[in-house]
Amino acid sequence: MHLMRFLSIAFACAFLAPLALHAAWWLSHDTAVAWNQADWSSARLLPPARTKNEALVHIYAARTGRWKGIFAHHSWVVIKERGASSYTRYDKVAWGRPVKVDGWAPDARWYGHRPTLVGAVEGAAAEALIPKVRAAVARYPYNRSGGYSVWPGPNSNSFVAHVLAAIPEAGIALPPTAIGKDWHAKSVYLGATPSGTGLQLSLAGLLGFTVGWVEGIEINVLSLVTGFDLRRPAVKLPGFGRIGFDSVG
Repeated sequence: MHLMRFLSIAFACAFLAPLALHAAWWLSHDTAVAWNQADWSSARLLPPARTKNEALVHIYAARTGRWKGIFAHHSWVVIKERGASSYTRYDKVAWGRPVKVDGWAPDARWYGHRPTLVGAVEGAAAEALIPKVRAAVARYPYNRSGGYSVWPGPNSNSFVAHVLAAIPEAGIALPPTAIGKDWHAKSVYLGATPSGTGLQLSLAGLLGFTVGWVEGIEINVLSLVTGFDLRRPAVKLPGFGRIGFDSVG
């Protein structure tokens, strides 16, 4: 009885309370416009590709639209070959053929929300990663109509996690609010984290535990994540995401 009481209090403090606070803040600040009224233009985080000679691999994330923004970010991948005159952007979405190529500007707002750079590799290191990124996108198994599920996955963040798992040397972890990042094809997954620096246990993306140098320590309950980072000191809270160094808000 005492254990159940303790667990209930811990769950309320670590998951429900921060989510409720963020929901109250979000609903009082977000403009909540429909998708066809939202701003999808470039946030001008990237210079014109022709002025940036080196290769790059970038991961971006931005809050999703309307009420979903309480919980989640949408993430995507941007690459550019050395000397290329354009960027290539990969997203996964819920309509049509799920994986979209250059559906939006590489640094576009998502439902009007300004994106944040989650991680970046540039120069010679990026040149080595780009073929692996392209191969991971090509072999992604959920790129057919119906291959998208907003929760717990496979969704946009499951897709980006799949790409990151193909380039563990990039050392990039998605934010805790990237709902779906812990989803795997196997109902019970026990294996390496996408960065290869730790281990993850995931039960259908709905319950799990992650510990890794890049990912930090995360507890997943119903795809809500709480935890902390040591490498880049931060706490992780449902709704709010990372609070600390290099935070994604």
